[in-house]
Amino acid sequence: MSRTRLSTYTAPPAEVARTLDALRAHYEVPTAFPPEALAEAEAAAGAWAQGGPARLLADGARDARDLELVTIDPPGSMDLDQAVLLERLPTQADQAGTRTGDAFEPAATYRVHYAIASLATFVTPGGALDAELRRRGETIYAPDAATPLHPEVLSHGAASLLQDAERPACLWTIDLDERGEVVSARVERALVRSRARLTYAQVQAAIDGEGALPQEAPADLPEFLAEIGRLRLEREAARGGISMTTPEQVVEVTEAAEEEATTEPAAPAEDTDPAENAGYRLAYRVPVPAEQYNAQISLLTGMCAARIMVECGVGILRTLPPARPEDYARLRRVAAALGIDWPTSQPYPELVRGLDHAVPTHAAFMEQAMSLFRGSGYLAFGVGGVGVPADDEASDSEEAVHSAIAARYAHVTAPLRRLVDRYGEEVCIAACAQAPVPEWALQALPDLPGVMEQAGKRARAIDRGALTALEALVLRGHEGEVFDGVITSEHDGRGELVLAEPAVVTEIRAGKKPSDGGLPVGERVRVRLLSVDPASGIRFQLLRRERP
Repeated sequence: MSRTRLSTYTAPPAEVARTLDALRAHYEVPTAFPPEALAEAEAAAGAWAQGGPARLLADGARDARDLELVTIDPPGSMDLDQAVLLERLPTQADQAGTRTGDAFEPAATYRVHYAIASLATFVTPGGALDAELRRRGETIYAPDAATPLHPEVLSHGAASLLQDAERPACLWTIDLDERGEVVSARVERALVRSRARLTYAQVQAAIDGEGALPQEAPADLPEFLAEIGRLRLEREAARGGISMTTPEQVVEVTEAAEEEATTEPAAPAEDTDPAENAGYRLAYRVPVPAEQYNAQISLLTGMCAARIMVECGVGILRTLPPARPEDYARLRRVAAALGIDWPTSQPYPELVRGLDHAVPTHAAFMEQAMSLFRGSGYLAFGVGGVGVPADDEASDSEEAVHSAIAARYAHVTAPLRRLVDRYGEEVCIAACAQAPVPEWALQALPDLPGVMEQAGKRARAIDRGALTALEALVLRGHEGEVFDGVITSEHDGRGELVLAEPAVVTEIRAGKKPSDGGLPVGERVRVRLLSVDPASGIRFQLLRRERP
């Protein structure tokens, strides 16, 4: 959630808080941590502060404090899961490639160091904290506050990869060739120290040549992040994967609201009434390229983790089944209706990559395309009687793949915010060390898909409910006004309406009279707000244009 200037379309902080508290209560979102769980977290954090680094090294962890790792996150983030260092390897004659038996191993051109917070260092298996983490499953984000997976003494403190702090980590070392293909990958426990806490905006400005990173950060990070990120995007396209950068709804807090909550009120802007304008507003945001590049590093690590787990015969994958033929047929009809040329021979990912979300018809199509892949889940294998997926990408069974990524994939890079990642990391560390997987991890794997499914449902319900409530709250008081928007879909007389300002995505219905016709999907329209009720919803009327 970011700050912005005052806006007419805002929701009052007190009313937002009441609405979201009711939403959290309805879905039984956990509140305070049980005393026993909190005591365990505080004891673990205290133990780390009292000689934890020395004990970690004595237990055989790698001392990697010399690596110039940095974190890249949204402004103000404290739950820092990942720290990265990117390097170009020396070009030498003996780096031209080596032959081992009948296999040719290409030379490595890039090295990715990726440190992931080591939560196993702080969580005692079978303890009160472990039980509470299973109950929560993942961090739940709402506009006014987050409900963390871990107590903040860990997620914002001892386990977070904060700047200049010595921290335990699961340290990945991934070598890539000149095309961005993986040459080798391994992970080990390590002691690390992040040099700087960067934001995406800072890194993007440096990539664009419009700003410099802090002195503590490697000067070549922007160059290598963009270089490797683009190569990985090319590899994604080559294997048939897809990453869409469509605008997303985000919640912003006005400066007046933030000041109102934390400091003395600031002087009001000219011709504005802070009492009317303070609060939360909705906006659209498109990720900057630096976010895409950084996401590719995370995806790369998850793909390497999946491969390691399959090779060792036990683990848990993040899955997404392929779209059905009838879904592709429906999407082709949508493209035809919107006037988008989709040749029969053109693969779907290639088509989507060539679209521009700023074009209304393209935005409407991309909105429909995002619903093409459904049914994501987790597959625990090698335990509980579930077999290991065939060690051949071409023979992957449907339930063992992530079709949007077009590869096997595992969640391992966000353990502070997602329960399953801790287990995947421990399986990979054991496999790379050729050691047995911890028994506590093996015992938990069969139940993890169900635990994560329930946690995901709750998080998505809170996210949808919060946006729906905010949409009503920001529009209340504007009944009768006319707004600009785009209709992105229609089914049985009901369509999706995307307003330009405020950033509201809601339903609109076609007129009841046959003469009213259907909804003009993919066109810019003007609509009148008829009524607003946080409980019953929002009603808009499509204003028909005068026909010549």
